[in-house]
Amino acid sequence: MQHHRFDQARPFATLGVVLLAWVLLPLAVKSFTRVTFFELQAPFTAAQSYVTDLQEFWALRARPKNEIIEAGRDLARLNAAYELRLQENEQLHAEILRLENLLKLPPLPAHRLEPARVAKRDFTAWWQRLVIRKGRNYGIPVGAPVVFVGGVVGRVVEVHAYTAVVDLVSSPTFRIAASAEGDNRPISYQGGINDAFKTPRGTVEFVPTDISASSNQPRRLVTSGLGGVFPAGLTIGDITRLEPSTDGLFSTGEVLLDNRLGALSEVTVLIPISQEAP
Repeated sequence: MQHHRFDQARPFATLGVVLLAWVLLPLAVKSFTRVTFFELQAPFTAAQSYVTDLQEFWALRARPKNEIIEAGRDLARLNAAYELRLQENEQLHAEILRLENLLKLPPLPAHRLEPARVAKRDFTAWWQRLVIRKGRNYGIPVGAPVVFVGGVVGRVVEVHAYTAVVDLVSSPTFRIAASAEGDNRPISYQGGINDAFKTPRGTVEFVPTDISASSNQPRRLVTSGLGGVFPAGLTIGDITRLEPSTDGLFSTGEVLLDNRLGALSEVTVLIPISQEAP
């Protein structure tokens, strides 16, 4: 009987010994082991992503010609609209340079746009992250902002040889200085605990009491530009609820994020030109 109990307790004892050994290992050994495991796993993650892209390609090839012709027409309309926006952007950029020279202001930080495909999504209760198929091989640095057509995606938190990990704006570990649209006073934004199958949300703190927002009249939340990481004016989400904080000096509230964050297939990394090697 005692021998039978010992056999039942042996797996738990082995697990306890392994956990104790892992706790007692030096931090440098843990970091090296984690990075090595990630680098060994990265090729399989990237290969699975390439296979998914190939499947989508052949699925599109199998569509009827009429759908392809209609998609081409829609794409031509979008290209025409983007050409107009590009011209407007060039005019605005020239006006900004003229005002900077006139007022002797320091130039705004410049970024290089690096598009990257999403290889993996990691949504848990502790964080929400993406793995992209570019890393040190494309000069992506830790801390680089990541955006898409709807605004802020997140921030690069880990960079490996051929991949990088992006902490999403919906993650509880993501925090940024923001501001309400039309108001330059700083607001603290932080991601929240989100369910993978629900619309992502975040929270705001230190909101001035004269700023109002509700579900019927949301207030757009944008990056403030403080800290020099994210350019100012990028969309974070919509403030849908505000209530007085416990001290009564500020308000706290909820931010509704873009629902497309959980289904992104391609993002853009903003790499500061000043950080790139000559």
